[in-house]
Amino acid sequence: MVMGELPVEAEVLVIGGGPGGYAAAFRAADLGLDVTLVTDEPRLGGVCLLRGCIPSKALLSLTELMAMARTAASQGIRFGEPTIDLEAMRTWKDKVVTQLADGLAHLCAQRNVRLVQARATFTGIDTVHLANAESHRITFKHGIIATGSRPIPLPDTTFTDRIMDAGKALELEDIPKRLLVIGGSYVGLELGMVYARLGSQVTLVEMADRLLPNVDADLVQPLARRVQHLFAGVYLKTTVTALEQKKATVRVAFTGETAPSHTTYDRVLVAIGRQANTDKLGLEQAGVQMDAQGYVVVDKQRRTTNARLFAIGDVAGGMLLAHKAMHEGKVAAEVIAGHRVAFDARAMPAVVYTDPQIAWCGLTEHDATVQQRQVKVARFPWKASGRAVSMAATEGFTKIIMDPASHGVLGMGVVGQHAEALIAEGSLAIEMGAMAQDVALTIHPHPTLSETVGEAAEVFLGSATHILRL
Repeated sequence: MVMGELPVEAEVLVIGGGPGGYAAAFRAADLGLDVTLVTDEPRLGGVCLLRGCIPSKALLSLTELMAMARTAASQGIRFGEPTIDLEAMRTWKDKVVTQLADGLAHLCAQRNVRLVQARATFTGIDTVHLANAESHRITFKHGIIATGSRPIPLPDTTFTDRIMDAGKALELEDIPKRLLVIGGSYVGLELGMVYARLGSQVTLVEMADRLLPNVDADLVQPLARRVQHLFAGVYLKTTVTALEQKKATVRVAFTGETAPSHTTYDRVLVAIGRQANTDKLGLEQAGVQMDAQGYVVVDKQRRTTNARLFAIGDVAGGMLLAHKAMHEGKVAAEVIAGHRVAFDARAMPAVVYTDPQIAWCGLTEHDATVQQRQVKVARFPWKASGRAVSMAATEGFTKIIMDPASHGVLGMGVVGQHAEALIAEGSLAIEMGAMAQDVALTIHPHPTLSETVGEAAEVFLGSATHILRL
């Protein structure tokens, strides 16, 4: 795949075609720079689009329909048991991915970004070797490293057809009778829910003492209750010590206070974290420094220790999120174009697309405790929200974390349906330096879940319309 003549020199060379890479390339092109984008994937989109965020949301949306249909029975509408057509589901998922990938390729052509399918390896501070592209060598004026990350296998194991990473699980080859999920992260929980709704007996093990250990505990509690009901078993403080694939099963050894009794599963999903794709780039040849965890060291402009090179997204560490990578990519492109900008986001939103959803941004209660920072937290329970009651979504709540002295909004958290959309208001409030009064005095439409944000601010101020503080 080569779009345009392969250059000997590049003004801007972007390595990686995921959200960070293509966002950087597109922004650089919009600023009038000549851009070459190199990816070792056959299509643009990276892990997020091709085998991560997007296909997982496609499957989650389908299986959420099944859950909603079952809930509707208690509300007076009854459907028959769903018929699951795995081939049709895979076709739909793949159609979503193809449509978006084709759209990116079209945007790439419209912007005159030169697109090359090859594996890039640095051979100097301003040169790369492109394998699978007629063994071409390119020098560059500026470069942006956006090679992403990959799943971490359990120690002394490798991923196979039955010991799956998320990408393999998203292929949806079958519905295993017994599925073991290792890791109580968002990946394990999201895909565990997909398979459980399709009929798998899902067992989840997590070595920490609760699910999503880096998320505020109160936000996780409604999800933990739902998972206990949906999954065949949830085992905390439990570790997998060995995996052995047999012909059609996987044998598992556990250690922990209450380890599962079953030791044989049809498939196992390993979701214990990710590692940066920096180990095969030849970064030492480029004079790029990495930290002890293998992430590229960058400054606020995403510049590496090689002044010609920038690093964005998962390879630069921090929260491994597609939207973070995209924002960093735009910053790097603008710095190269001569703009005085830096990556200075005050609120980085994060979403877990489970049922219920969890979202948060800015300062969390956990971080405030670690930092010994005084905060005041205001919560509005969704059982007092007319819209939530009408949706049978009363397990949720919205909370805002405030500075007790200035009344400034420092953070926000939501658990419940459509948390993915509600969290944007919190991000905007933090970025704009909003006060509690600003949020409370903003008129929110009724009846909506967005009202819960305004009423949480009212709780902080001492008077919320739909709850009485005695």
